[in-house]
Amino acid sequence: MPELKDRLRIDLTESIRSRDELRTATIRMVLTAVTTTEVAGAQARELSDDEVLAVLTKEAKKRREAADAYHNAGRVALAEREEAEARVIAGYLPKPLTDDEMSALVDAAVAETGATSMRDMGAVMKQLTPQVAGRADGRAVADAVKSRLAGA
Repeated sequence: MPELKDRLRIDLTESIRSRDELRTATIRMVLTAVTTTEVAGAQARELSDDEVLAVLTKEAKKRREAADAYHNAGRVALAEREEAEARVIAGYLPKPLTDDEMSALVDAAVAETGATSMRDMGAVMKQLTPQVAGRADGRAVADAVKSRLAGA
């Protein structure tokens, strides 16, 4: 069984015992998303840690987007709840990349692929995506690549 999924289950038990409603609800929601992904498709299977990480990243993104939508609608209490859930999920994600780390990875990928213009963006993104999985938002990576290729 993947270690990340085990950790989620153990943390769920601990949060139930400590009566931490927010953490319990968030971890239950994440485990439900993992299980749904496992049984989707023609045959049920167990997700690897990388696949569980992808589910966590997707769920964190949903929380951020929902929080933005609630803020725009003036629903501050709901936005705060979504942000709190995103913080709980973030505790299971790898440490986010700093701007310097992102720049270094983008520069290395551009050099490795030999990219010289915006037409080469796909090749650079293909190179970068596995390296930044779970550590940076796809849009931020794309923006960094665009700005680097525009200045190349």
